[in-house]
Amino acid sequence: MLNISFAKQLMIWLTVIVGLTLAMPNGFYGRVEAHNDALSNPEALLAAGATPIEVEEMAAGWPEFLPSSLVNLGLDLRGGAHLLVEVQVEDVHASTLEGLWPQVRDVLAAERDTVGFVTREDGPDTELRVRISQTTGAARALELVRGLGRPVTTFTGAAASNIDVRIDGPILTITISEAEMLAMNERTMAQSLEIIRRRIDEVGTREPTIQRQGAERILVQVPGVGSADEIIAILGTTAQLTFNPVVGSAADADQSPGSGNIIYPSVDNPGSFLIVERRPVVTGEDLENAQLDFDQNGRPAVAFRFNTTAARKFGDYTLENIGSPFAIVLDSEIISAPTIQSHIPGGSGIITGNFTVEEATNLAVLLRSGALPAELTFLEERTIGPELGQDSIDAGQIACIVAGIAILVYMFLSYGLFGLFANIALILNVGMIFGLLSAVGATLTLPGIAGIVLTIGMAVDANVIVFERIREELKTAKGPARAIELGYEKALSSIIDANITTFITALILFFAGSGPVSGFAVTLIFGIATSVFTAIFVTRSLIAIWFARARPKTIEV
Repeated sequence: MLNISFAKQLMIWLTVIVGLTLAMPNGFYGRVEAHNDALSNPEALLAAGATPIEVEEMAAGWPEFLPSSLVNLGLDLRGGAHLLVEVQVEDVHASTLEGLWPQVRDVLAAERDTVGFVTREDGPDTELRVRISQTTGAARALELVRGLGRPVTTFTGAAASNIDVRIDGPILTITISEAEMLAMNERTMAQSLEIIRRRIDEVGTREPTIQRQGAERILVQVPGVGSADEIIAILGTTAQLTFNPVVGSAADADQSPGSGNIIYPSVDNPGSFLIVERRPVVTGEDLENAQLDFDQNGRPAVAFRFNTTAARKFGDYTLENIGSPFAIVLDSEIISAPTIQSHIPGGSGIITGNFTVEEATNLAVLLRSGALPAELTFLEERTIGPELGQDSIDAGQIACIVAGIAILVYMFLSYGLFGLFANIALILNVGMIFGLLSAVGATLTLPGIAGIVLTIGMAVDANVIVFERIREELKTAKGPARAIELGYEKALSSIIDANITTFITALILFFAGSGPVSGFAVTLIFGIATSVFTAIFVTRSLIAIWFARARPKTIEV
């Protein structure tokens, strides 16, 4: 007899209820999205102009006991910013050579009797050129400088030095070795990817796509922002922060600052300049945290806190220089030049300036995420308006509705009551797809909608196979209950084989593809899983419930 145990029925319908419950927040998308934003990143909402009361109302707009995970909408559905940036890895090469000069100078100066006086010669950024006054010491100079080299920290370049050194007469030329350059480029790209990801995540955007393209480029797609300029403002700053002693002032930028110093325009007195020591007391790399704050006058500021080592160093400096000014320099520009009023022992303080709330928030984000290792060049920038995204959503909805109605009508006309059971399972199938997408936080793109439409068409395949097998069994004069049981048993292997091959194809698309292809594969994978479940279990459960109540002597499929 056609019979499904109560425990199995309970498991089937609990699974359906859980899937539909997970999908439910997508029916109240705006409300749930505001609720999630208010809980996860209230600072961003406040910085955007929302009041604390409005943030509380957003947080209370969706019950806490219900799931609140949503299907994230991709760039083509939501609109947003599309950027292609190039990392100027040559900047890192040049700064590495610049940092090598003091070591070269010191090691050669220690043997002045052999190599003579040491001076630096002008040259391209890719080379460090050093002149020695005694050519008889050329071999010794070459040996000393080569001794500064370090093994390249990669598997492929483990036996190579990080620098190449050659000498031509009195001129030593130092360059970065090819193995070190490749390793350095990989480190720079990995660091840039991580910092870009941290900066964008800190702003509170939803499901950005940040991935490397080629050797030196990064693709950034951020759904839900109004303009690409918003992201450029966050990413376009390298955020090299330093705290430098101020040693004096200058009348103009052409005045000589003296050895080891540099001139910057004053932020407090336009037209005047400050002379600061090139070597900082502490840098932004020593920061543990930075966040939006307000000074004693209620103006936006940035509160910061150093790590233990830097806090001690900063505290000693402030103790010894009470009454003296010092400069806070961000990317070669003084943003604040306060006077040290008292000893600051805890390593905490605030950066004040003529900030808006948004500017102070963005500065805190930049400082928390760290400095980019190299400058970014924006090769392509494009803003996709929300209207275009809404058009894509509307078109996708129409496609799903038309496909769904056509299949519902076809199944009912072809299989009657059994077709109605298949239609109920199909509707539950679509709901469970969205439940799975919400549960894993997947991003739905326009190709993903195509995957759902395709799934709607494929979802009834399993039911068609089962119903046709039942028809065949009915022709052998078996009873209706036995015909239904045999129909499901004999159709099972065909259903599993057909869906496994499609599932393998979808997995290959997911792992081998990227972007739209990956989004299509995700919805297809989930659609296959839910289609098999609804066809084998849900439809059979509906038929079993109906059969137990109606007890028909004959059935028509």
